[in-house]
Amino acid sequence: MTGEDLSKMDLIIKAIIIGIIEGITEWLPISSTGHMYLADEFIKLYMSDEFKEMFFVVIQLGAILAVILLYWRKLFPVSFGKKIEIKQDTVSLWLKVLAAIIPAAVIGIPFEDQIDALFYNYKVITATLIIYGVLFILLENRNRGKKSLINSFEQLSYKTALIIGAFQVLALIPGTSRSGATILGAILIGCSREIAAEFSFFLAVPVMFGASLIKIMKFGFNFSGQEIAVLATGMIVAFVVSILAIKFLMGYIKKKDFKAFGYYRIVLGLILVTYFAFR
Repeated sequence: MTGEDLSKMDLIIKAIIIGIIEGITEWLPISSTGHMYLADEFIKLYMSDEFKEMFFVVIQLGAILAVILLYWRKLFPVSFGKKIEIKQDTVSLWLKVLAAIIPAAVIGIPFEDQIDALFYNYKVITATLIIYGVLFILLENRNRGKKSLINSFEQLSYKTALIIGAFQVLALIPGTSRSGATILGAILIGCSREIAAEFSFFLAVPVMFGASLIKIMKFGFNFSGQEIAVLATGMIVAFVVSILAIKFLMGYIKKKDFKAFGYYRIVLGLILVTYFAFR
């Protein structure tokens, strides 16, 4: 095996590891960006900075496909039986999702580069990891024994969807966690954990498709064979692992709250602070 073959294998192995990290952290409220930042410190993906910037976003497409597969019945608005029927509840759900992505689109699309330049650094990421970890613990303590006001998507109004979308804007700051911000916001305004988590999943579909399309257009479509192999590997692994992560999360929150994720965020944030302080 030549040195070039070993280099290609090394990149594929790293893409697999990053795909596993993405598949787990995208759906659990623990910040995929924070974990990707940490992974990039130890698992150097020796490719161009432009490709890496695109790769860390577009790999999320694999994770999105897992949501579409698992929630096909809820997300696909057409029912094929003896006659084709439009599922009104699914259409309503999509309209609520579209309403919820407006705040992030209005702020995120025009100011993406400025936000990355200002906030994509370890100080911000460690701070947001710890802050939102504390908030999860405080919120769950406050809600202990309380009944949820919104336990189905029929009870989730357009106004509520828009408010959850406003919380998603917070996730533009690296380390916050898109799922973490939306779940936290949804629970805060009365949603059950199950509705908060699922609505967060559904919001991810248009948001991540849009973000991935923007990154691909900026990068251009002139991928090398090696770049295609690395990107495809990461996406496939993220897809498979996301299926397991989503199933785990939905099973977990039926019995327990989000405090464990809050403690995890705090510990990870402190590890990052210590690591970068003594690096």
